[in-house]
Amino acid sequence: MSLRLLPSLRLATAALCFGSTSAVAADVTQLAPVSVTATRSHDALAGGPFSGVALDGGAVRSSANLTLDGALRGLAGFSLFRRTDSFAAHPTAQGVSLRGIGPSGASRSLVLLDGVPLNDPFGGWIVWNKVPRESLARIEIVPGAGGTAWGNAALGGVVQLFTEPPLAARQRLAARIGSFDTHDVEAQFAAPVGSGTLQILGRDFSTDGYVTVAPDRRGPIDTPAGSRARWGTLRWRQPLGREGSATLTVRRFSEDRNNGTPYQRNATDETFGSLQIETRASATLRWQAVVYGQSQEFASTFSSVNANRTAETPASHQFAVPATALGLSWVGEWTPTASAITTFGADLRDVRGETREDSAFSGNAFTRRRFAGGRQTIAGVFALHQQTLPGDARLAAGLRLDGWRESDGHRRDYLAGAPAGDERYPQIDDIELSPSLGLSWPASQAVRLHANVQQSFRRPTLNELYRPFRVGNVITDANPALKTERVTSAELGAQARLGAWQLAAAVFHNELRDAVGNVTIARGPGTFPGLGFVPAGGEGRRRLNLDRVRVQGISLDSTWTVSSHLSISAQYLYDRARVRRATVSPALAGLRLAQVPEHAASLAINWRAGRWSFSPRVRYLGAQFEDDQNTLRLAPAAVVDAGLSFQLNAAAELFAAVENAFSERIETGRSADGLVNLGTPRLWLVGVRLSR
Repeated sequence: MSLRLLPSLRLATAALCFGSTSAVAADVTQLAPVSVTATRSHDALAGGPFSGVALDGGAVRSSANLTLDGALRGLAGFSLFRRTDSFAAHPTAQGVSLRGIGPSGASRSLVLLDGVPLNDPFGGWIVWNKVPRESLARIEIVPGAGGTAWGNAALGGVVQLFTEPPLAARQRLAARIGSFDTHDVEAQFAAPVGSGTLQILGRDFSTDGYVTVAPDRRGPIDTPAGSRARWGTLRWRQPLGREGSATLTVRRFSEDRNNGTPYQRNATDETFGSLQIETRASATLRWQAVVYGQSQEFASTFSSVNANRTAETPASHQFAVPATALGLSWVGEWTPTASAITTFGADLRDVRGETREDSAFSGNAFTRRRFAGGRQTIAGVFALHQQTLPGDARLAAGLRLDGWRESDGHRRDYLAGAPAGDERYPQIDDIELSPSLGLSWPASQAVRLHANVQQSFRRPTLNELYRPFRVGNVITDANPALKTERVTSAELGAQARLGAWQLAAAVFHNELRDAVGNVTIARGPGTFPGLGFVPAGGEGRRRLNLDRVRVQGISLDSTWTVSSHLSISAQYLYDRARVRRATVSPALAGLRLAQVPEHAASLAINWRAGRWSFSPRVRYLGAQFEDDQNTLRLAPAAVVDAGLSFQLNAAAELFAAVENAFSERIETGRSADGLVNLGTPRLWLVGVRLSR
């Protein structure tokens, strides 16, 4: 894959449909080859056979959106579960979907920060507020590829975020204020200490938030979904010899959220540490090793609200979810000639977690308590080879072998303080193969074609296996017997440069086997096995494997560089996601996959003149369904965002932005009784950025 980093590009003008191999701007600066997420190699051969997009940190910082996931949502191939970004979304709903693969909180895509998974160890969701936006060096997104390099959870693709290394870090302070009493301050500082470099990063974010329930059903019980997040990171980089270094990272993160009613809240607290060592052993061999550890606590409350939304009753109290993740990896790169790279290595991730939850509220007290969880260990080895062929064609082939084991699976129930059940699930393990093959070749001087195919897998998370949950009156049961998800992905794409135009197109096809879905099995009112009481207007669902799901479509991308001051880009994604076969619920065959729109599009303008820059963007979200049975439709929406900035001098910038400028109604959830939740209304932001 050929990646170009764009120092002056606004996010809105990136290659948004993942049809091209690099982002596009009016003034592209070609930098040295960088790490390619699909292959885990530093020295990428140009013109690799993968679609993808690379954004530099400046593009992300200049986005009109407040949150990082909100900014990435401007990419037509990047979507969020339930259309809500981390400004208001419950952490368990902050899932990532690339090209419609993975529309759930668990995410079927792997998200990494500096080579370490960001996916929650217990549930797989992404807590975006812990990512240092002001200190990002670049982002690489590769849909439908990367499974051979990374293994588990990369079934839909890989998103990798890179923090500016301490040696390259600038001193930077950014402060924003905006609607809903929103305040955001983020800073970074780096300085040499002895022979090493110390980097200090930190952020404090708070907002009163907005009421997520639509006005026509809003009642006295509904409150704004406010939040506060704080984190601090210390990074120490120490040179090792002439061509090596060690980087130590320590992070503390905490977040508290209101979830729309007085009783419903959640909190996350995390301690993280990692050590990364990289060096060049010889002229042809370099290697990198990473070891990391993460300890996290999570808590959340859920309630049932009456029909006229005047009162709520506690439904469950997830009072503690302790989870840990330990991991290590070693990756070597062998470059025997200028036309060949072989990447090989091994990695391991061990996760333990347990949900501790009270439920069945009666007589002003919870009457049932549950402890459920287990351990998941996955280890793999891989090798990838990239080779230049005659005629400037590029070949990439790889194979990965993973072994996984799940142990200590358990569920203990207590009723009124007395034991009411103690289930122990048998240890299970298996082996997975993840091969990949790709080829790119020039059809002419202006046009390049590529094709690739891969197989990859994802084990269900501990949350999917062991933890039931409730959202409003929708109750979803866990399933410790869930099978492994597997996918075969294929893509055929083309890129062309025709004068001031850059064009790209890609056709993709994914056959997903044993996809985990939330399948409707009951409608309230009534009491059902495994679900308990489901109230009137509520639904009971269970996590079950769907035999076959097919996701296929086409992405189109064009960028017109009008002049050195103006560029215009347009993108379109057609995404046909259908259930092909579902033994557990045959009626689902032929229905659309929940939470996947068939159409997504974006039109963006990037204008710069002197010290001024202006970047409006309109993005279109097609209609999608909230539920597996395609009865709860979420209406389409067209959302306008815009950013304006003025460079005071080399060290100071003033900026203003507006999200959803016309307060478009963005339906993010719909229940069987007609209750609708909405996305962020108009949000104004003004701020200043100081750097040197």
